[in-house]
Amino acid sequence: MRGRQRILTLVFALLALQLGSLVSPAWACGCGAMVPTRDQRIGVDRETSVVRWNGRTEQIVMRFTVRGNAQRAAWIMPVPARADVELGDPQLFDDLSWLTRPEEKERHYFWPRSGDWPFADSDGAGAAAPPPGAGGGGVGVVGRERLGPFDVARLTATDPKALSGWLKSNGFELSDRLSDALQPYVDRKWEYVAVRLAPDEKGATLGGDLDPLKIRFASHELIYPMRLSRLAKTPQSLGLYVLADHRMEPQSRIGGAKPEVFYAGRINPEGPVAALTDGKPAYLTAIDQEFPDPSKIDGDHLLSAADSDTPYREYYYTDRLLTVGDGIPVWLLTVLSVLAAAGGTFVAVRRRRRPAAVRSAA
Repeated sequence: MRGRQRILTLVFALLALQLGSLVSPAWACGCGAMVPTRDQRIGVDRETSVVRWNGRTEQIVMRFTVRGNAQRAAWIMPVPARADVELGDPQLFDDLSWLTRPEEKERHYFWPRSGDWPFADSDGAGAAAPPPGAGGGGVGVVGRERLGPFDVARLTATDPKALSGWLKSNGFELSDRLSDALQPYVDRKWEYVAVRLAPDEKGATLGGDLDPLKIRFASHELIYPMRLSRLAKTPQSLGLYVLADHRMEPQSRIGGAKPEVFYAGRINPEGPVAALTDGKPAYLTAIDQEFPDPSKIDGDHLLSAADSDTPYREYYYTDRLLTVGDGIPVWLLTVLSVLAAAGGTFVAVRRRRRPAAVRSAA
C-alpha cells in the first residue's frame, strides 16, 4: 500500500511540474527575445536554424517549436548589417534531418537471446535506440512588410531605450529588460529585425513548429546572435545546421553546455538545400547545444573553421542473431557439428576398446 501511495505521489508531482511549465513565462529563442502579450504565455522548446556562409554573405533560416496559450508573440533579432527577410522553405529542415540521420550498423551475436528460438517464436532482431521610413526618436525604419503570418520590421537605432519604446508603441510586446540587453548591439551600430507573429486562424494559439523565416545579410565572419537569449526564463535548446566551405565550430560555449557535433561531412545538396548553396557543394556541420541557465549567456556565437575537415556521423547498432543460408542459426550448426564429432569419437573409441573375438579350435 505504501508503495502505491509513493508511486501516485510521484505521478501527481510530475503532472504538476509539467502543467506549471506550460503556464510559466518563457521569453526566448536562440536568436533573440520572444514574448507574448501580457496575459498569455509562450515557451520556445526548441530553435533550429540553418546557417549558410560563403565568406561574404550569411543567410539564416530559423524555425521555432513553441508551446503555450499565446495567440500573438514578438521577437527581435540583431544583425550586423542591412538584412533582407523572406519566408523559408519548411522542407529544408526535413531534408537536413534526413542527411544527418544516424547511420544504422548491424552487429551480430552468436548465442540465442530472449526472443530467439528456442526461447520464443521471434525473428530475433533487437535494435538499440538511435541515439536553430523613419520612426523618429533615434529609430529608423528600413522597411516593414507582411510575410505570411509574420509582420516584419527592419530597424536601425542609436538608443536602446528609443528602440524599445518604438517596438512597444508599434505593437511589438517585448521584455521590459530588453533595453539593457540591446545596448551592446547599439554600441556596435547593428541593425534589427523585429517580428510579430500570429496564427493564420483567428483565435488559434501558437504551437508546434512555426513557419520558418529566412534572413540574409553581409558579414565577413560567421556569427549567430545569441546574447538576447539571456532574457529567457527557462532552459534553452539550440540546433544549428552550418553550410560553409569547411567544417565549422563555435569559438566558445558563450555560457552554455559544450556544443556537440552530431554530423560533419561534405554534401552535394539537392532541393531546398541546393537553393541555399546556389547549387554548389558544401561542408555541412550539425551542432546541438543546451543552455540550462540562459542568464549565463555572455555573447554571440562566432564560428570558425575547425583544424581539419574530418567527417563525423553518429550511428546506432541493430543486433541480429548470426545466421547462414535460409536463416539457420550458426550456433545450432556448431552445436550439431560438435555433437556429431563427439559421437564419431565415441564410436571410434568403443571400437578400439572392443576385445578381439577368440576363435575356437576345430
